[in-house]
Amino acid sequence: MTNTENTEKSQNGSEKVSAQAQMRKGVLELCILSILSQGDAYPTEIIDKLRDTKLVVVEGTLYPLLTRLKNTGLLGYRWEESTSGPPRKYYKLTEIGEQYLKDLQVSWRELVEAVNKTIELGKKL
Repeated sequence: MTNTENTEKSQNGSEKVSAQAQMRKGVLELCILSILSQGDAYPTEIIDKLRDTKLVVVEGTLYPLLTRLKNTGLLGYRWEESTSGPPRKYYKLTEIGEQYLKDLQVSWRELVEAVNKTIELGKKL
């Protein structure tokens, strides 16, 4: 294999990883809001629920997203004392967040339908 072929193979592999990461980031907000629609949750609980669905997220990704969602009024939070350390911040959906989630769910269903139709068209070629 030539250096050019090695470089192209490496670039294609990294482009695939990058595309997968971008797709995950795009749906992460929807997933977090969906988890919180089930009730208040501590960030570690959110990470565990995401991991259970095969969406692996680290704290360094989750905390900035939670902060952004809070700052835009989609999330609120409350502090709760912990028996095993400092107080914990539990996040919850606001009324605005609940409506936003409903809108996102509609958009998601429409997007999935459009993507699936496009994939099927590609199979026919």
